[in-house]
Amino acid sequence: MPSSPLYIQIKRFISEQIDSGRWPVGHRITTEIELTKQFDVSRMTVNKAIRDLVNEGKLQRKPRAGTFVCQSPEKAESPLLDIRNIADEVAQRGRSYRSEVLKQVAIKADDRIATQLGVMFGKDIYFSEIIHFEDNTPIQLELRWVNPLYAPSYLQQDFSAITPNQYLSDNCPLSAIEHTVEAIIPEDNVRNALALSSVEPCLLLNRRTWSHDKLISTALLYHPASKYKLSSKILLQ
Repeated sequence: MPSSPLYIQIKRFISEQIDSGRWPVGHRITTEIELTKQFDVSRMTVNKAIRDLVNEGKLQRKPRAGTFVCQSPEKAESPLLDIRNIADEVAQRGRSYRSEVLKQVAIKADDRIATQLGVMFGKDIYFSEIIHFEDNTPIQLELRWVNPLYAPSYLQQDFSAITPNQYLSDNCPLSAIEHTVEAIIPEDNVRNALALSSVEPCLLLNRRTWSHDKLISTALLYHPASKYKLSSKILLQ
């Protein structure tokens, strides 16, 4: 398996220093020249890694002074007891949304997915893997399995233009949801997709959705813990 691009490796190194507390807020980070020598790369490669972290709000450049660790930006927030279109959430925060579709295929249901989706083992189902971005920062990795009986045109959708949530909500009106949330240390594929450091945890939301009495989809939604939070509001009578 090929290694990550060099600028990603440098970005992870800096993020690890910040996330571990070795470089606290206000700390002046290693200079670009020093990082160039440390990683044996071009100044342009180091500059791209730092520029990305500046855009994500982790670093701040001060002219003639250097680059410093910033206070963590306010986390994006989603409701736990409801389902909202992530594209709409990002737009409501005044940010720019885009997505990158990694997979959109028909597969055979394995034991776990057959149980989660309420279908027979080995049945043909649909699967999609999508990274959702806010201002070019990845904020969610979505793995979704769908029963094709209820969403037959799922594979024909352009999920760079609409989200799976939007398509399913329009075609299979939501009647019930099941959510579980856990904090995890992500595996390499998740960490790479979300551009995380090796020490940053994820929030993993397990979701199943029904339309009337039909179980439509099951999904795993990974969020960077440093950039995302889930909340709920309950009205007591």
